[in-house]
Amino acid sequence: MTAAHVTLCFLLRDGADGGHVLLGTKKTGFGRGKVVGVGGHVEPGETASQAACREVMEEINVVVAAEDLIPAGTVDFVFPARPEWNMATTVFLTRTWEGEPSESDEIAPAWFPVRQLPVDRMWADAEHWLPAMIAGQRIAVRVALAADNENVADVHTIDWVEQP
Repeated sequence: MTAAHVTLCFLLRDGADGGHVLLGTKKTGFGRGKVVGVGGHVEPGETASQAACREVMEEINVVVAAEDLIPAGTVDFVFPARPEWNMATTVFLTRTWEGEPSESDEIAPAWFPVRQLPVDRMWADAEHWLPAMIAGQRIAVRVALAADNENVADVHTIDWVEQP
């Protein structure tokens, strides 16, 4: 079974107390109730960057231009107990957008200090790769989830080189 191609985009800004990242509480579907990044499936005919821009608009009502996306790496999620959930994820960061993030039917966005990510409310894998990507590391990550589809069984990380 092939993994679904998905994308995530993390908006970043500086605050008086350091860097902040925009995350959102998922209101529907896969991951409901968890704090997640903004993103979703890459549609047929779309590039990962086009999908990231579309998903940001659909989920938090702001415009991100593809040229303002910073490629951060990839995360392959492997669910041995539910292989139909496997995802090949392209991750982007951005510091530039138009509009003010607002709630949609799918996501309730909120800013979080990078030094205090709400890991207790996120997928268990996030703490293994998200802080590194925000800090500027470009990595390719493979996360194998445990049989409960919640906890992490294994994380493997290597340096990532963007493909042209």
